[in-house]
Amino acid sequence: MEITLDSKFTTEGNKKLSIDSFELIKVLGKGSFGKVMLVKKRGGDGTLFAMKTLRKAALIKRNQLLHTATERNILQNIQHPFLVNLIYAFQSEDKLYMVLDYMGGGELFFWLKKHRRFSEPRAQLMGAEITLALGALHANNIIYRDLKPENILVDLEGHIRLTDFGLSKDGITGPGAEGGTKTFCGTPEYLAPEILDNKGHGKSVDWWSFGTLLYEMLCGLPPFYDTNIQKMYHKILCAPLRFPSYLSDESKTILRGLLQRKVEERLGSGPGGTDEIKSADFFKSLDFDRVMAKEYTPEFKPPAGRSETDATNFDAEFTSERAVDSVVTSHMSETAKEKSNFKGFTYQNEGAMES
Repeated sequence: MEITLDSKFTTEGNKKLSIDSFELIKVLGKGSFGKVMLVKKRGGDGTLFAMKTLRKAALIKRNQLLHTATERNILQNIQHPFLVNLIYAFQSEDKLYMVLDYMGGGELFFWLKKHRRFSEPRAQLMGAEITLALGALHANNIIYRDLKPENILVDLEGHIRLTDFGLSKDGITGPGAEGGTKTFCGTPEYLAPEILDNKGHGKSVDWWSFGTLLYEMLCGLPPFYDTNIQKMYHKILCAPLRFPSYLSDESKTILRGLLQRKVEERLGSGPGGTDEIKSADFFKSLDFDRVMAKEYTPEFKPPAGRSETDATNFDAEFTSERAVDSVVTSHMSETAKEKSNFKGFTYQNEGAMES
């Protein structure tokens, strides 16, 4: 089986890209299928990138080939100020490589853990940027399905970008089960009730997850959090929504709207879609055209560190590791190699700086 992807570019000029085209600087994070490293292109202008490496054998074992193809196509086809950009993509016999924007402020998760909760103005601007990012995906009939602090990156000015589209699904036309999908996937704290009920789901699952994330930014924990996952699922389905006393009426109103269990009553699920979110009183102090243009100054600006390559806003557990392209020890069968033949995977962004 071959996985074919949309492709505009197959080479960088006449020179084939490989791991040797890049200087590996630091490890930024690790996942089930590989790792993310801070890199820069040899002979380039010094621009820093985040390189995501994926082991083909691990993708095949976990049936993730189609998810990876979807992620690669979304990254290529949708350019947006609040979505991470794909700059290059290439492959070796054993691995896939995606070279993305480097966001020096690290993950939103890092800052939530450090600051516990955010002020309302800080949550408003971040929430507005996330709303525009989700709206861009929905306008292209894509649901994100994995909105969580770990998948939101922050730049050194304090603006955000969504990353990791491995659970995204394209071809989704409606807010609910009609024109939707039934796959059970996502991160437990942020799962919408209709995913747990296995009734089918559409774009509105992203608005539930957004409500959960917004609650977490304002209050410090997701609204139905429990250390026992089954109890947490029960709370998502049945528990009343409670608010701390310090929340403003505008915050409570948007959270009630986003965390409606009935899809048809959820904010963002009506004919207005994303515009329903944008018109909420919670965002009344913001002009969304100015948000899109990044004309507002974020309340918090991550520290730049002593040098641009010290990755001070990433977990030291990873950055202390030596950055190497690890040797793959488990070799794939010929059948697996055929399965992992990603036709058209190689890519160069038209806007990427040429050396």
